[in-house]
Formats: sequence, structure tokens, C-alpha cells
Amino acid sequence: MRTVTAKARATARGEARPAGLERRQVHAVAACYFVASFAALGLPPYLTAILPGLGDSKGSWAGLLYIMPTIFSALGAPLWGRLADRFGRKRLLLRAQLGLTVSFLLAGAADSLWAFALALVLQGFLGGTFAATNGYLAAALEGPQLSRALTLMQGSARASLVAAPILVGALSPWISPHRQYLLMAVLPLAAAALLVRLPEPEQPADHRGPRQNTAHHPAIPLRPLYVYEFAFVFATVVSFPYLIALVDQRLPGVSATVSGLLFALPHLCYLMFASRVHRTFLHRPHTGLALGFALVALGLAGHAPAHSLLAFVLVRLLLGAGLTLGLVCLSVLAAEAARGRAPGRMFGTLELISKGGAVAAGLAAALANAAYGAAAPILLGTAAALAAAAPRLFTHTRWSR
Repeated sequence: MRTVTAKARATARGEARPAGLERRQVHAVAACYFVASFAALGLPPYLTAILPGLGDSKGSWAGLLYIMPTIFSALGAPLWGRLADRFGRKRLLLRAQLGLTVSFLLAGAADSLWAFALALVLQGFLGGTFAATNGYLAAALEGPQLSRALTLMQGSARASLVAAPILVGALSPWISPHRQYLLMAVLPLAAAALLVRLPEPEQPADHRGPRQNTAHHPAIPLRPLYVYEFAFVFATVVSFPYLIALVDQRLPGVSATVSGLLFALPHLCYLMFASRVHRTFLHRPHTGLALGFALVALGLAGHAPAHSLLAFVLVRLLLGAGLTLGLVCLSVLAAEAARGRAPGRMFGTLELISKGGAVAAGLAAALANAAYGAAAPILLGTAAALAAAAPRLFTHTRWSR
């Protein structure tokens, strides 16, 4: 009776409370995000093996094609986010999964370099499952529930990043990585079939209700969140492209399996400790984010003197601690910022910023590696993390526009 009265009062005030999601439904969304990420994350490392069959014998286009889906995903994310707020988050999430299905089919069937490149452009523009998924969750959840769900989505992405390249490599003796795009198209299609059973969390066409809640929960300005997101993505991603080359230089004769495990170690840390970090820093995300930047800087700096397997393991674990702290606390801050806002637009813009950081990191890593070698991108990431972790940023910066 008390609950009914509360709902009636909320209705009388004009507050439109979004319908929540059950735990099993959140886990279903996470599973869909995992399978949709599988091909997108697992196949790009094999571009140098795919391109010779499409006329690029030296794989010289691999670098550009690697970031092409990211670029077009960033460009399309704000548009899809606004459309989700207008026409329904579930519809646009289904659209993203079906867009991936179509683009994977086109990529697997491509018989020329240009057709394959076009398929990757469509993968980026028609996909956008990150923004679509987070916008869907933000329409149904808020506060700690939302930040917990966003942390779970990051875990899904990390799990794909670890597992997908292994599976693609295992299948390669029987199915070429190029034709595996056809096989992987089944995954987002299956995700779409599962999402059909989930509810639409909110009436899409009108946002007057959520915005009226700002009187009780003032909207947090977005600019600091965007700055933190860009800086963190840049500082971490800039170290990814040439890590294997650095390991091969420092540890001659090390197996590809060991190199892959070293690459995956920070992401495994996230999978193991993200939930615990969320509970610990739920009410102090700025502190956790500052600590995350500092640990990322220390971990990356430690790669410079690392010349043994043990040293590499230690610095990768240190980087993993910073990665976990940073990603979890960014999820908490994003959940706070989503209060009183149309979530599709906000998370679409956040994906634009995030993808922009990744593209900038990839370009910076390529230039630094060409000029100074495989260790240079890691030192560049160290400098970026140190700049973001500067005490003045966290002690004097306020959430102001």
C-alpha cells in the first residue's frame, strides 16, 4: 500500500519513473553485448592474414582498416543515441545487433579490398552496440544499479577481448579468418533474437518526466566526464598495438601463447576484481579514478626497465589494477551523470569521446613507434596518465561546464 501511494505521488508530480530490469534481464543484456563484441574484437588482429587474399599482399592497409570501424562507430553514435531517445532504446539496440549481422555477412562475402573496407565502415556505423546497450540500461536503471550494470558491460567487453582472438586462432586451420566473419554473423543475430524478449524500459517519445527529476537530482555536468573518458582511453589504448612487438624484443624466443597472456593480463584483472572495486569506490569515484590514473602511469612506466618475464607480469598486473579502478569509477561517474538526461544522447556522445580517444591513441602509437620504437607508445601513455592524474585536476576541478 505504501508503495502504491508513493507511485501515485510520483505520478501526480509528473515524474516518469523508468521500469526497472530484473537481474537476469541485465545478465541477458550483458550476454548479448558479449557475443556481439566477439567478432568485432576477435577478428581485427588477423587483418594481416586476411588482406593478402584480397589483393593487399603486404597487409599495408591493416592499420587503417583496424581503426575504420572505430572511427565510423564514433561518428554514428550520437545520431543513433538521439534516435533511441526518440523512437525507443530497445528498437535501436535491436537495430545495432542487426546492423552488425549485415556488416559481418558483407565482410565475409567480400571479394575485394574495397568491398571489405566498405563492410568495415558499415560495421562501425550500423553497429554501435556500446552506446545502444548503455542507453537501454540507463533508461531502466539508475544510481548504483546502473553503475553496477555498466561495470558488468565492461566485463563483457574484456571477456570478449580475451576469448575471441583465441577462438579465431583455434578455428583458423579449418576456416580462414576472412570467412569466419560469415560464421560470426550468427552471434549478433542470436543476440537480437534474445533481446526481442526483453521489455522496452521507457516510453521513448517524451523526456519531460526524467528531466523533471532534476529538481531532486540535479544533472551533473558532462564535460569533466568526457575529459576523464578521453584521457583514460588514450592512456591505456596507446600501449596496446605494439605490446607484442615489445615483448618479442625484450624476451627473445618467448612463445606466442605467453605474449598473448601478457597482453590479456590487465583485462583478466578487471574480470576478477571489478565487482569488488565497484563496492569499494561506489561513493568515492573521483578518488578511485585518480588512483587508477596513477597506477596506469606506474604500470606503463614499468615496461621501460622490464627485461624479464617476471618483471613483465608484475607491471602488467599493476596496469591491470589501474585499468580496473579507472573503468569501474568511470562507470560510476557515468551513472551519476545520466540522472535527469536522455540516456541515448548522453551515452552516444560518450561513445564518440571514447572512440575518439582510441583512434587518437592508435595514430599516436603508430607515429611514436615509427619514430622511436616499440617502447615509445608505452612512454606516451605514461605521460598522458600522469597528466590526467595530476593532483590539481582532482583537487581543484569541479563538475562545471
